[in-house]
Amino acid sequence: MPTPSDRYGDAERPDALRQDAHAWLVRMTSGRATRQDAQAFRRWRDASPRHQAAFEEARAQWRLLGPAVGNLLRSDARAAACHRDAMRPRHGGRRAFLGAATGAAAAAAAVAYPPFRLWPAPGEWDADYRTATGEQRSLALAGRVNLVLNTRTSVRRVMRGEELVGLDLLAGETAVDLRQAGEAFGIAAGAGRSVAESGRFEVRYLDGKVCVTCIDGSVRVEHPGGRRQLQSGQQTVYDARTVGGTARVDTAEVSAWRRGELVFKRTPLWAVIDEINRYRPGRVLLMASSLRADTVTAHFRLDALDTALLQIRHTFDLTAQALPGGVLVLS
Repeated sequence: MPTPSDRYGDAERPDALRQDAHAWLVRMTSGRATRQDAQAFRRWRDASPRHQAAFEEARAQWRLLGPAVGNLLRSDARAAACHRDAMRPRHGGRRAFLGAATGAAAAAAAVAYPPFRLWPAPGEWDADYRTATGEQRSLALAGRVNLVLNTRTSVRRVMRGEELVGLDLLAGETAVDLRQAGEAFGIAAGAGRSVAESGRFEVRYLDGKVCVTCIDGSVRVEHPGGRRQLQSGQQTVYDARTVGGTARVDTAEVSAWRRGELVFKRTPLWAVIDEINRYRPGRVLLMASSLRADTVTAHFRLDALDTALLQIRHTFDLTAQALPGGVLVLS
């Protein structure tokens, strides 16, 4: 069984070891691990002292995070639902093997993978292009296609013979600029696909929902539930079952991330924290459930998120507890 780092090309890099350690911790405490998984895990752990150290570090971080996650499970219905789904036993006759991590670590891992997005989900390991937390990457593709990948974004090329005709957006957010008219170029995300011959559009795929915004020109959104033709300044949202109507939006706000900004207008505090978490290493946990629906109107710089969090703390009179791994608990 290949380990996640096999896909990164260098299993001895410290960041790859940390990602592998977290992935093994999740696998071995999920209730779904098999005897074969246990044997593969032992081989990985015993490969070198660095492997052992990486796993011990990951286990220690989750053990410290356990109390905070327990509070989160009690206060956040969505997180609790993710936890229940992750811990549901797999049907079948194979005997499960449970690792030695503590129950608190198991609960933390189950909630954190993939909802906490501390490392790429398994479906993203074979991406052709990927950005790390806080990273943005520009690519020139197929001669006339300029692509900008936002933070924590994974895409895979779609080829027709030798020709690049589109991308699969596995997770995250991308902006597509078609410098001149030509063959249709598509971005597949979730159950739908966005296609344009020219112009500019953005696609965001997070938590099972896809948001498509036409910045300039025209883009066609194809979905089993219907088709939407977006013009400049229009946006639609779809999920696995339904596709919404079209709405007018401020494209400058939608594209603020390309200028290094986050723009919020009467946005619930929980959504602001979720957005900051996409760009910040580690995780910010909002434990003050009574404040989750309170709104925020602000402009934050992506290169000054610690300042943004300090402003939020002062505005809502929150206390902060820092934990290893960049975890910050606000209560």
